Amino acid sequence: MRLAGFEVGSQNPLFLIAGPCVIESEALVMTTAERLKAITAELGVPFVFKASFDKANRSSVSGFRGLGVERGLRILERVRAELGVPVLTDVHEDTPLDEVAAVVDVLQTPALLCRQTDFIVAVASRGKPVNLKKGQFLAPWEMTNVVDKARSTGNDALLVCERGVSFGYNNLVVDMRSLAILRATRCPVVFDATHAVQQPGALGASSGGEREHVP
Repeated sequence: MRLAGFEVGSQNPLFLIAGPCVIESEALVMTTAERLKAITAELGVPFVFKASFDKANRSSVSGFRGLGVERGLRILERVRAELGVPVLTDVHEDTPLDEVAAVVDVLQTPALLCRQTDFIVAVASRGKPVNLKKGQFLAPWEMTNVVDKARSTGNDALLVCERGVSFGYNNLVVDMRSLAILRATRCPVVFDATHAVQQPGALGASSGGEREHVP
């Protein structure tokens, strides 16, 4: 599969999707993107920069969600234009999809929305590569249905992403068998190492995590 100028899949080298979870400031995004570009260039690793302009699924109504569509897209567009780095961002049910698709290289669907048929179809219909995140409540083989919904639009540029599965309250674990099982979707498989060690809602008004286990 062709993704943002390079080939991805089981027969191709590792590639990296990385960046701040949410756009906090233009300066932070540019500094992070520049550093990640330098590191991945030195290592010869294909790289897609990821940041969100709006995180609609925060634990608390007072949680910081981002800078919004207009400012966020302007910043992501600057990353592409000035650094020559492809960008990925996630979208939600009320996101102006055409506006976002005109700026970014890859669209991402949140794990919590993976069962929303109309949403998955709408995102895939934009003609951009899509990173489909597996819900924390789904078995890996259930992602075949999600992929089928996206493929029904004629879009075959699809990734599937493992990000852990609920294991009791406020906890996630990763069944490494999932990475092999997800290959049955005939999509390149992405592993979200940071969200996989998340502890959803563990801090009450926000999520926690065990970042020491990310490596």
